[in-house]
Amino acid sequence: MRTIGTYLAIFGIGSIILYFFDMQFRLLMWIDMWGESAGWAIRIGMIVLGAILFVIGKPSEEEASE
Repeated sequence: MRTIGTYLAIFGIGSIILYFFDMQFRLLMWIDMWGESAGWAIRIGMIVLGAILFVIGKPSEEEASE
């Protein structure tokens, strides 16, 4: 879960950064189809959900052994 959360948050943050350069990830082009407000809500939601998954996820066996 931590890995999924990390990737989700990274894509959300990356999407926000690229938005200011008038670019977008190919995978996330659909975000702005419902308008700018909905696009921002989805981006922020991705970051929040990714952070939640990262926090509640169990550490992997490598992290637990350290």
